[in-house]
Amino acid sequence: MTEITDKTETVPTNQTDVIVADSSRMPWGTFLVPQTGAELPSKSLFSDPDTGMQVMMLRYAAGFTNTWHTHPHAHGMYVLDGVLNTHRGQYGPGNFVWFPEGGWMEHGATADNDVTFLFITNKPFGIVYASEDDQPYPMFDA
Repeated sequence: MTEITDKTETVPTNQTDVIVADSSRMPWGTFLVPQTGAELPSKSLFSDPDTGMQVMMLRYAAGFTNTWHTHPHAHGMYVLDGVLNTHRGQYGPGNFVWFPEGGWMEHGATADNDVTFLFITNKPFGIVYASEDDQPYPMFDA
């Protein structure tokens, strides 16, 4: 093994830039869901202009449920605080829940507590509810 004594030779000159979002200092904004009128506290942490991928911090108030809906993208929810209540179970802090594209889902907070989570999409955000006519995926198996 060769010992490197000159540290300058080990530092890459092609270093990547970093993007930092200090969520602890960012004010809460509002993420509006036009179809339902829901106004969700949010912090936009990152969006990729090339892919449309987004990372947001969102909060559902106690008792809120985002009723049956689908997305034209996959998305994940990393629970920071509270319990995420979904159609498949409940998930507390530290859980990462991935929702593949093409299915129908419900998720929200429990009746007693708010839930705060990171919301990560792999494409530009979109949402379609059961009451809408232009549904990209069938609600029921054929």
